[in-house]
Amino acid sequence: MPPPFPIRKECPPGACVCGRDELLDAWASAPEDADIRVLRLTREEEKRLIERIEAISTYEDLGRIMHKLRELLGITLTITPSARGVSTVMGLSIKLAEQPGLCRRTHEALPAAVRRCFRAHPEIVYALLNARDLLADESP
Repeated sequence: MPPPFPIRKECPPGACVCGRDELLDAWASAPEDADIRVLRLTREEEKRLIERIEAISTYEDLGRIMHKLRELLGITLTITPSARGVSTVMGLSIKLAEQPGLCRRTHEALPAAVRRCFRAHPEIVYALLNARDLLADESP
C-alpha cells in the first residue's frame, strides 16, 4: 500500500543511511506504529523549506518554524549555546534529532540554513540567548 502523499525519492546506494526503505516497510506492516511524516520532505519541498528558513527575520518566526517542523514532519531542531559562551554563530550547536527516514543531506542542509539566517539577522541570536537568560540583566 503506497503512502497517501508524495514521498522523498530514495538516495543513491551508499550515499545515505537514512533508513527510508526500512521505515516504509515498517509502515506497510503496521501503519499506526511507523511515523513516515518525515518522508513528505521531498527534495523540492526541502529547497522551499531552506529558503523559508533563510528568510526568517525574527525570533518568533524561528519558533514557529521549529514548531511546524515538529508538528508536520516530526523533525526536532535544537539550538543550544556553547557552555563557554557565544561570540559568533559558530558558538551555537544547531542539530536535528536522529530519526529514521531523515536524509543525511537534510541533516546537513537545515542547520546550515539556520546558520545563514543567523548571520543575516544577529538579532535572532541575541533573542535566543536572552530567552535562555544568558544575556539577562544582573542588576540586583
